[in-house]
Parts: sequence; structure tokens; C-alpha cells
Amino acid sequence: MVSTLDDTKRMAIASKLADMKALQELLIKNDEKLLSAIDDPEIRERFQDMLRDDQNNLKVLNDVTVNYGVQSQVSETVQKMLDEVEKLMDGQELTLLDKVSQHELLKHKQTMSGILIHKAAQVVGADIEAAILPLNTVNFENRAHQEQLKGVIELVGVSQLTGKEAKQGLWARVQDAMMAATGAVGSMTGMNEDEMTIQNVLRMDHQKVNVLFMEILQSDDSQKIQEYFGQLYKDLFVHSKAEEETVYPTVRPFYGDDTQELYDEQAEARQLLDKIKSMNPGSAEFKDEIKKLQAAIMDHVRQEESTMFGAIRNNCSDDQQKQLATEFKAAKQKLQEEMAK
Repeated sequence: MVSTLDDTKRMAIASKLADMKALQELLIKNDEKLLSAIDDPEIRERFQDMLRDDQNNLKVLNDVTVNYGVQSQVSETVQKMLDEVEKLMDGQELTLLDKVSQHELLKHKQTMSGILIHKAAQVVGADIEAAILPLNTVNFENRAHQEQLKGVIELVGVSQLTGKEAKQGLWARVQDAMMAATGAVGSMTGMNEDEMTIQNVLRMDHQKVNVLFMEILQSDDSQKIQEYFGQLYKDLFVHSKAEEETVYPTVRPFYGDDTQELYDEQAEARQLLDKIKSMNPGSAEFKDEIKKLQAAIMDHVRQEESTMFGAIRNNCSDDQQKQLATEFKAAKQKLQEEMAK
């Protein structure tokens, strides 16, 4: 019998993602505090840009967590560390130079956490790699921010130590390095989170589910099959319920009777999921049923992507498509949290 997924590797990655979200929230607070403490117009402009990037990166982290499909809480150790750093950033014990230096260290920690999650995903499962792909945005922008902060540390530090402005040679070199890192962002990441429409979000879910099907059918390890099916079960359940709460009611007025067909297909898929859940993952019958489920889901996906997506584009404005994406993601997150309880 396939039990409810409780895989320690996936939970460990979920915990790390929760830590990254908590740290990202602190980075935003620090951006705002440093912005208010700095008079230099060029440095202020850079912190304004970093604040905008960090706010968007928090949205990306939220999306990655929802797409990943496993919810966790920030670890006690990390929360304690963040509380201590926030207290220092609020207080008078640190100089402005110290605070900028502390901010750069946090950026480094965030960058390394994102890289670590990617490396772990390569070991744990291809579906995780697909789910966390947007994390590239956060990783590369944090790397670019580190280079900017090195230049800020030089300017603020020289001024604090000598009372004079730093020469611009090193600052120009830092700008070059930052531009190179920013170039990597453009080549390694997809669209900005604010540009994500409901079609983009649904397509990401579809791709992840397809990866899970392939992992199950290609594996002969019953433990790995159980692990992948556990994730597939949760992803399909949450995805279908969130669609039925947000997407299908929106499209019914212009998608007509085809909408009911989508409802019915998902109800049948959930019944098949429950049937497979009671089976032995090492049996040939298990994979036979998985193939039936895969065929049904892929047919459902083709209908959505070939006709429903077009109907949405033709009947909903860009803002409405983005708002529907936001509502869908919120519904998914709520359902995931309920399942975690």
C-alpha cells in the first residue's frame, strides 16, 4: 500500500526553502533601513533597485514553495539568527559600514542556500529540479547584489575611515562584475514573476507532473516509486482542487460545456489516484494503472493548453490573467497547508 509521503529528503529541502523565505523578508527590511540611512544619491539608487529586486524575489520564493508542493516552517536556529541580526540592524551598536557589511554577508548566505537547494534537487529528483527552476532568478540576482554591496562597502568604508571619497577605479570594476552577473540572470531565468499569467503557472504544474510520471515509469525501485507517487498524489490533488476553486468558475462563462468536461475528468483522476494509492508500488499492476492515469492527465492537459488557454487569452485582459494566477497560487498554498496539518 502506498502511504502518505513523508520523505525526509524532500522535507529537508522544504525546510531550507522556508529558511530562505524568512531571510528574504529580513533582506527587504534591511534594504529599507539602509536606504533611509544613506544620503549619497548614487548609493540610494542602488539600494532602491535592490529593494525592488528583493521584493520580487520574495514573490518568486513563494511561487517556488507552492510549486514544490511540500510546506515547512523556518527552523528555530535560523529564526533565532535572523532575530539577532534584525536587532543589530535596528540598534546603534553597529556603524553604517558594519550594517552594510552584515547585509552583504546575508546576501552571500542566501546565494549559497539557493545553490545548495539546486544541488540537492539534482540528487533527490527531477521533479524537484523542475519545480525550483525559478529559483535561478533569486540566486543570480543575489550574486549581482553582492557585487554591488562590495562597492558600497568600499565607498562607505573609505569615507568612514578617512573622511574622503574613495577613488572610483575599484567601483568601476565592481560595476563590471555586477553587470556580468546580471547578464547571467537574463540568460538563466525566465520571465519576471510579475509577468506570470495563469497559463504560465498552470503550464509549470503540468511540466512537473509529467516529470513525475516519467520518474515512476522509469524506476524499478519500489521505494523511489512510492516517493514519486506520494508527490504526484499531492500535486495532482492540490492542482485540481485549486483549478476548481479559481480557474474553472472564471472560464465557464466563455468556455461553456467544455468546462464541465474538465471538472469530470479531474474527479475521475482523483478516484484513480485513490485506487492506485491502495496498491503495491512494486507490482506490475501498479504501473499499468499509472499509465492509465498518465494518459488521462495528459489528455486533460492537452485540452487545457490547446483550447482553454486560448479562450482565456481571448476573453481576459493581461491584468485579469495575472490576477487569476495569483488567486490560483493562493488556493494551492492554502490546500497544501491544510494537507500538511
